[in-house]
Amino acid sequence: MALEINEVTKKFGTFTAVNHLSIQIPEKQMFGFLGANGAGKTTTFRMILGLLDPTAGSIKWNGSAIDYSRSGEIGYLPEERGLYPKLKVNEQIVYLGRLRGMAKSDSMKQLDYWLDRFKVPEYATKKVEELSKGNQQKIQFIASVIHNPKLLILDEPFSGLDPVNVEMLKEAVHDLQDAGTTIVFSSHRMEHVEELCENLCILHKGAPVVHGKLKDIKRSFGKKNVTIHADGLNVAMVENMPGVVKVRQTAEGFELQVENEEVSERILNAIVGKGFIRKFALEEPSLNDIFIEKVGASLE
Repeated sequence: MALEINEVTKKFGTFTAVNHLSIQIPEKQMFGFLGANGAGKTTTFRMILGLLDPTAGSIKWNGSAIDYSRSGEIGYLPEERGLYPKLKVNEQIVYLGRLRGMAKSDSMKQLDYWLDRFKVPEYATKKVEELSKGNQQKIQFIASVIHNPKLLILDEPFSGLDPVNVEMLKEAVHDLQDAGTTIVFSSHRMEHVEELCENLCILHKGAPVVHGKLKDIKRSFGKKNVTIHADGLNVAMVENMPGVVKVRQTAEGFELQVENEEVSERILNAIVGKGFIRKFALEEPSLNDIFIEKVGASLE
């Protein structure tokens, strides 16, 4: 295992921020952390980085503890902006590269590559404060990967990005994983976690409430979603049927949560012949459905 978090607890006085967290993340995997604000995600990241010491338990990267001597193997994109606003982008990246043991020429070569990839080569000589929030996020991402880390921790990496730039950054993250980087990231956007991660953990009040492979988590949840677009269908026809958990009316029809696939079959049999059915789709539960069930609130 590349990253091992074993029975880790972190207390601040009487407050427990992380409570008996155990996770193993293999090399080259992309692992997602979900949780509301205050769930313990950022505290966990800071312990992985060695910035905070666990109150109990251990964290190991490739079999040994993480300390400053291994910082060259690790990249970190914090949720908060961590750039110097008055410095030019190239000065900033060269400085951060030097902290990682990189030569100036290597840092500049990597910076040119990433700025070209993100279609902003002209930003090299701009001050950070002159950039938009989204473009500052691009530079912050570059700063976290400039030294080709083996372990990359991304805390809300898509924050402040428009859809085009989200896709650009997702593609970059995929390529880093393909090149052998182990990636751990948190996001409030559940669709990003669903798209990018094979494995994930949902934290609630510092403890894992869901942990494992995404497909296994969805399968074990049991409930399914049904989308119906049909003429002549009304709420009364479906909301009181046995096994229907929730009904939500949409502009085009209804979205239902049902206990299992057999319920959806009964619904279909009941509405056939009542009007033209434009769409009837049975789908796996979304991560948002699972999050609400386990934590009691939506992240969105």
